[in-house]
Amino acid sequence: MSAHAERVGAGATPAAYEAETERGVGWAIFAGTMLAIVATLNIIGGIAAIDDSKFYHHGVQYVFGDLNTWGWIVLLTGAAQLLTAFGVWARSRPAAWLGIGFAALNAMAQLLNIPSYPFYAVSLFAVDILIIYGLAVHVGRRD
Repeated sequence: MSAHAERVGAGATPAAYEAETERGVGWAIFAGTMLAIVATLNIIGGIAAIDDSKFYHHGVQYVFGDLNTWGWIVLLTGAAQLLTAFGVWARSRPAAWLGIGFAALNAMAQLLNIPSYPFYAVSLFAVDILIIYGLAVHVGRRD
């Protein structure tokens, strides 16, 4: 007996099967939307860094490159995250795995930003954890 049959029950009706299959749709929409929001914030932050905006602290030492280099990295990552959000909305399993990876990387980046922007960083960290949960548990399942 498959895991799905055990969850729904051996004598399940087609309506019960449909309800179980569609159970994760809300989480898929939520995770995709949150991923799109995080992507938009990364795109805006990347543009601000490229433009040498006053939003960022100047004279900070980065692991490699300068603020302009990190701006391009964040901008391109945000664009890839936005494309991944569309894949999540289409319930693509590879897009779900990419979304988990992008959310995990963004969560780690936000932890590194806590000294500079504590409330912003912790808020985005929480959103990233919810994205990871929604994608890992509810998106891309094939029963």
